[in-house]
Amino acid sequence: MREPCLGNGSEDTAETPRRDFRKYVTRIICSAIFAFASMASHNASAELDPEEWLREAEAAYNGVTMYTAVFHKQQRIAGKLLSEETMLLKCRKKPFSLYMKWIEEPYKGSELLYVAGWNEGRVRAHRGGVLRFIIYNLYPKDPKLMANELYPVTNTGIGYLIEGVALNMRKAINAGDLTFSENREEKVYGRNTRTLEVNFPKEKVKAYDGWRFVINQDVESKILVRIKIYDQDGQLIEYYGYENLNLNAPLTNADFDPKNPDYYFWGPWGR
Repeated sequence: MREPCLGNGSEDTAETPRRDFRKYVTRIICSAIFAFASMASHNASAELDPEEWLREAEAAYNGVTMYTAVFHKQQRIAGKLLSEETMLLKCRKKPFSLYMKWIEEPYKGSELLYVAGWNEGRVRAHRGGVLRFIIYNLYPKDPKLMANELYPVTNTGIGYLIEGVALNMRKAINAGDLTFSENREEKVYGRNTRTLEVNFPKEKVKAYDGWRFVINQDVESKILVRIKIYDQDGQLIEYYGYENLNLNAPLTNADFDPKNPDYYFWGPWGR
């Protein structure tokens, strides 16, 4: 009579769970490797194309004819970071027109008006406070206007912001110098924004307007609403922001008229 092979049967029974466990672990490892490879492939394909991003930002602004905002500005001049300036801004593309009124110190109450083709190409402006009645008509690059400024006042606005970013980025793209990345989304002035970072080589920083640009782009409109520019030492050198931005606001000629009763360009001693 054949004896039952109890010993061999027991070994087979014990080996089966071990084989199943090894297969299970192998499947888990393979799945993890596949998932990692897929994520890497997705991230590679999702990398930002800087030229495509620039075209999108430019196209968004091309659809804007005029706007209002609370404009924030801060600049480093001769190594010193000046106080932040806050002003009401009205801007129209055609003819290019600017109205600015400082609503916070240090220049609270000051006003400035510029309309292309008007006033012999000059800016009309006055300080706030007790000297507000002294009205100046000055060319944009007049030393009085350029004091403590990096650029002429006529370079103010979202259009010039995009133009400056594009000029620096395209120069770096052509030179092979550009590092461009997207960071977390951030709430800026109550808007959901994409945070984008532009870096240039430190050894070539003099060829650009800074070493590092941190840009906030409104998710909905694609408009650039804030930029901070840093030098190679990590110091802030320029900051511009557009709060309470109202795109295609219903501005009229009255908004750029020195006789507007809400403005103070009619002082008795204009000069």
